[in-house]
Amino acid sequence: MMKKFLLMSLSFLFFSSAAYADKADLAKIENYLNNLSTIKAGFVQMASNGGTAEGKIYISKPSKIRMEYTAPEPLLIVGNGDYIIYNDKELDQITNIDYKDIPATMILTKKISFNSDDLKVVDFYKDGGQVAVTVETPKTPSVKPITLIFDQSPFRLKQWKVIDPQNIEITVSLFDIEEDTALSGDLFKFDKNSGKTKSKTQRK
Repeated sequence: MMKKFLLMSLSFLFFSSAAYADKADLAKIENYLNNLSTIKAGFVQMASNGGTAEGKIYISKPSKIRMEYTAPEPLLIVGNGDYIIYNDKELDQITNIDYKDIPATMILTKKISFNSDDLKVVDFYKDGGQVAVTVETPKTPSVKPITLIFDQSPFRLKQWKVIDPQNIEITVSLFDIEEDTALSGDLFKFDKNSGKTKSKTQRK
């Protein structure tokens, strides 16, 4: 009986420690994202249907993003703070997308909290080199969850995964990452007449 009690006690301590570690890791993710101002990186995008693409990504918080796809992919995505502009240059087509309709909005938000009503953690994973958290937005149930993957040393955003409206999983992996580098505001301005954006950057 005593042996069974000790085993139950040890099990309780193990699960309590695991829960505590999750809270500590979630707090670390919150702190990292809330203190991050900009990201400049290369990216590789892979889809579960076999599609691949690559390019450059620029993020300036809050709410600004630019994804320049490398040829032959004819896409340019620019988030100017008001809406996301999706430009298919091959079709000469421009679509405006509301921020609340894309899972990656949480990466662009100035401040996040996993204890708020806006975000709900639905999965968490940690190994020796990476931490992954899957988050959904209860207030917009039509938007699929997003999984954020972080390297632990140094701690930084490395990858995210989302499900698009066609139920295709999209994985975006970052490389040559520069954080908190000054980015020109021109990166996030879209010229509707020419279908082009300016692309100057500047260092601190």
